[in-house]
Amino acid sequence: MNLSEEYLLIRKHSEEICEPLQTEDYVVQPIVDVSPPKWHLGHTTWFFETFILKPFSPEYQEFNPDYNYVFNSYYETVGARVIRTDRGNLSRPSVNEVYQYRAYVDEAMAKLLSCPVDEKLTELLHLGFNHEQQHQELLLTDIKYILGNNPLFPVYDINWKDKSLPASETQMIAIAEGVYEVGYSGNGFCFDNELSRHKVYLQNFAISTALVTNGEYLDFIEAGGYKNFSLWHSEGWDWVNNNQIVAPMYWSKMDDAWFNYTLNGLQSIDLKAPATHVSYYEAYAFASWKGLRLPTEFEWEIAAQQLNWGSRWEWTESAYLPYPGFSKAPGALGEYNGKFMVNQKVLRGASVATPLGHERSTYRNFFHPHLRWQFTGIRLAK
Repeated sequence: MNLSEEYLLIRKHSEEICEPLQTEDYVVQPIVDVSPPKWHLGHTTWFFETFILKPFSPEYQEFNPDYNYVFNSYYETVGARVIRTDRGNLSRPSVNEVYQYRAYVDEAMAKLLSCPVDEKLTELLHLGFNHEQQHQELLLTDIKYILGNNPLFPVYDINWKDKSLPASETQMIAIAEGVYEVGYSGNGFCFDNELSRHKVYLQNFAISTALVTNGEYLDFIEAGGYKNFSLWHSEGWDWVNNNQIVAPMYWSKMDDAWFNYTLNGLQSIDLKAPATHVSYYEAYAFASWKGLRLPTEFEWEIAAQQLNWGSRWEWTESAYLPYPGFSKAPGALGEYNGKFMVNQKVLRGASVATPLGHERSTYRNFFHPHLRWQFTGIRLAK
């Protein structure tokens, strides 16, 4: 597949994710962490316009100069922007105008990619592709939050399936102590936070072959897990009480039966499916209740080749920190990962919302410990 074909395929997938939406769904922002679908479509387009078309296509004319203010996310280098909490206040540009913007930029990109592409531009294109794929996952999870917090529990797509692997008998795989190499190696794409490859020492450990299921998590709830302060970090216990947390996100108890909202509507809890939409606080508390722990990100990476992973982003016990020798790239693209390396936990793996081909065993996702709107899950270690 050439660069032009790859570009069009990725761009088309973003719009396919949005096909089931009604116009009103495109503009909702229920919480700060959830961006309106319209904004995602505009921001990913702005990325190609700002970092590829403007510097590499001299004849290119901006679709609308005001869009830099509207669709810039967090790039201080690129200028002022609408603050994140106000993305849902943008009734304009309209949904139709955002799709016109996408078509305009796609046409200019097709013209650019019809000519020979040098190594620097190729590198930026692959960053743009992976950036849009990140937003495709955010699109799906943000759409789920928007619809899942509607009291009517509307269906996103009646045909949507959680493609998680069926639950298998849980076993603990033993990994011998030793010095291991971690981090990305190879000639393909990776994000800068996966570099550079380096050695780590690991003690003997064991890690579960299966993710924690809804049935296992329900046992934790019924055993009073959310009422036992001794299982929680102090900060996590405050979070539980201040927010009246009693179950994973999207779980509801109705007439003594548990249900959860899925992308094809409200369903009875599937006890064999991997538990999902849990925070780091909840993952830690569950592990404590089981007398186990969460793996570190390095333990996870070394064990990954022996695991079935990819249906849930898996919380680890590792803080999101730079690898040895990490340095931020100059300019705006240096803001991509490095400035977020504080107060966050690393998650490993991928999820059912991750676009095909976007997953790697060295991929370092990261979120604040209270967040759970992504497809997060739990794997235990000891």
